[in-house]
Amino acid sequence: MFRTVARGLVAHAFPILIAQLASIGMMVVDTAVLGHVSSLDLAAVAIGGGIHISVVFALVGVLQAVAPVVAHLHGARRDDEVANVLQQGFWLAILLAVPGIVFLTHPGPVLGLSSMDVAVEAKVRVYLGTLAWSLPASLFYRTFYAFCNALGKPRALMGIGLSSLAVHAVLAWGLALQGWLGEPLGVAGCALSNVLVAWLACASGALYLAKGPLGARYRPFANWSPPRWQTWRELLRLGVPMGLSNLVEITSFTLISLFVASLGATVVAGHRIVANLSALIYMLPLSLAIATMAALGQAVGARDAARAAVTVKAGLLLAAGASSLVGLMLWLAAGPIVAAYTNDTSVREVAIGLVGFVALYQFFDALQTVAGHCLRAYRVTFVPMLVQTFCFWGVGLLGGAWLCYRWSPAMGVAGFWLASVISLVFAAALLLPLLHKAMQGTKAVP
Repeated sequence: MFRTVARGLVAHAFPILIAQLASIGMMVVDTAVLGHVSSLDLAAVAIGGGIHISVVFALVGVLQAVAPVVAHLHGARRDDEVANVLQQGFWLAILLAVPGIVFLTHPGPVLGLSSMDVAVEAKVRVYLGTLAWSLPASLFYRTFYAFCNALGKPRALMGIGLSSLAVHAVLAWGLALQGWLGEPLGVAGCALSNVLVAWLACASGALYLAKGPLGARYRPFANWSPPRWQTWRELLRLGVPMGLSNLVEITSFTLISLFVASLGATVVAGHRIVANLSALIYMLPLSLAIATMAALGQAVGARDAARAAVTVKAGLLLAAGASSLVGLMLWLAAGPIVAAYTNDTSVREVAIGLVGFVALYQFFDALQTVAGHCLRAYRVTFVPMLVQTFCFWGVGLLGGAWLCYRWSPAMGVAGFWLASVISLVFAAALLLPLLHKAMQGTKAVP
């Protein structure tokens, strides 16, 4: 059974991986394009991109509750209830978009946490204010994304993701560097491209739902139901801790840009490059984790404890092994990879000095990522949120700040990355026993 389950996870995870890489590739394009504009624009996208992705991941985390709920219903052969969950997810996306837009258009309280160059702050505000108008589209699309993954149908996501990346690469280059609107817009051009592409992806997802095989089977736009508190309550019970977990995990990396802004644009830019590389590699264990969560949710819904146990084992082994290998490859090829991002030798020096930390923590990051998603399949989300808050904010951010500024001698930005390694070790050590307990509890249910 193990080989069959493992092959199924790889087949499911591959299209998700391509879609995830395409998604994170949007940020890579921004970084690569702006790296050839100025260090100020690159620093602005490092700070602004970190804030934006933190908001999006937090809100998307709530909507990801659609995935375990749909997977359970599908596994229990209650497919007639699936369309309603998706519809309620869309209603919830509308509600969540409102505070997200307000936050992105008024980022002053967050920007006030750090001292930064006035010119950089002005660019950050323009970047975030423009990206705010992509948020509704992003939330609608990610609800659709969770729905497709829960049913084991991720191929459409791969096609939409690759198309979106290609369009963004052209638009960002033209708007930010070539002055297609009269003059090169720099960071504002990248933001405008992101907005246009987000709505294009949203429209593509809606068209697939209406005309594709899932639309024919589940008819998600037929018999549209108004907001239902009973479904919202279940989605929020699972989704709010998931959203907070996402926020904690992503901000443990993205807020580093804010905390080291006082060290100068060169340090922030170097950190941004390594953060991009880290995010790219993270897509591998994340894709396997999403596939594992869907397969596990269906097994739990069908009350098949044996298949559930094999699914967990396969997900953990595949993610840990593959991530460790990719981390080693990154470490060996660090120089040429960093050189592709920027011509600035000072920025390159900072980035190359941080790559080793990314390679080091891949094994533990993979374990904690898969374990966390497996717990979501068991509908256990609150305690993992507490664990991740302690590890990523307590150990990662606070510990990183101490190493960066107060350790003697001060480690600078490297202190944050060392603390990130330690936080991921802690997260894996705490989440794996929690997952084992959830599995044993399910076995005991008749």
